[in-house]
Amino acid sequence: MLRINGTEREFTPGMTILALLEQMNYNVARVAVECNGEIIPRRQLAETEVKDGDILEVVSFVGGG
Repeated sequence: MLRINGTEREFTPGMTILALLEQMNYNVARVAVECNGEIIPRRQLAETEVKDGDILEVVSFVGGG
């Protein structure tokens, strides 16, 4: 079980953060991800696997004026 933005969520073992974000329909080019208090660089999203008990915060950037 993961906690994403305060909500518990099931995940597939071995899943990367990138795959999880895509599954949740996030626009990966417009998000920042923190995993267990550490910012994950965008270039590492495809290689960083989520683990049981991880806490992720996903922030989407929105434009406006």
